[in-house]
Amino acid sequence: MQVATPLDRNTASLAPTQSARIAILFVATFMGIAFLLLSESRWPNGEWLHETIQWVGFGLVFVCIFGRTWSSLYIGGLKNRKLVTDGPYSVSRNPLYLFSIIGAVGVGAEVGSIVIALICGVFAWVIFLLTTKREEPALLAMFGDDYRRYCARVPRFFPKWSRWHGPDMIEVQPKVVVRTFLHALVFFIAAPIAEGIDYLHAFSGLPVFIVLP
Repeated sequence: MQVATPLDRNTASLAPTQSARIAILFVATFMGIAFLLLSESRWPNGEWLHETIQWVGFGLVFVCIFGRTWSSLYIGGLKNRKLVTDGPYSVSRNPLYLFSIIGAVGVGAEVGSIVIALICGVFAWVIFLLTTKREEPALLAMFGDDYRRYCARVPRFFPKWSRWHGPDMIEVQPKVVVRTFLHALVFFIAAPIAEGIDYLHAFSGLPVFIVLP
């Protein structure tokens, strides 16, 4: 009979939080699509400002995908097993979440509205803030004073670049990196969804109840 170690028990304690985060994001995605079906940008599709905001959104989505993949190179399969403090984790304790927040802003911008982009970003930030506040006690139990000192010097989300340091070599797990990259590609779905909603508003008579800049 194998006895569970404290590390195994603390890792298991993170599973409900991570599952809840995925469920909340799933529900929030469908709520967001429903909201977009009933709203539109103040600037009509095809105008330069509408198109500019959409291109900025596309750029932010690209940053999200690149950033999440880059972060996975460092953490690989070590999450909740080893305290990773190098590379992007030397300037932000949660770079995967940070890049997801950037991606959420990009998704909102795909509809050509600055306000919707900010709403998406704030909503994602709240979800990941609540997630980290539930994860941190378990991580503190796993890594003790090392994690406490790490929290004291590195911000939770927004990077402190003066803290940057990286190793000479990293051990990469290709399966983990590829999986992270493929999951991040979901953010690209925002572009065809936004175009489809614009089409419905323009040609199907779908009513608009909210107009946002």
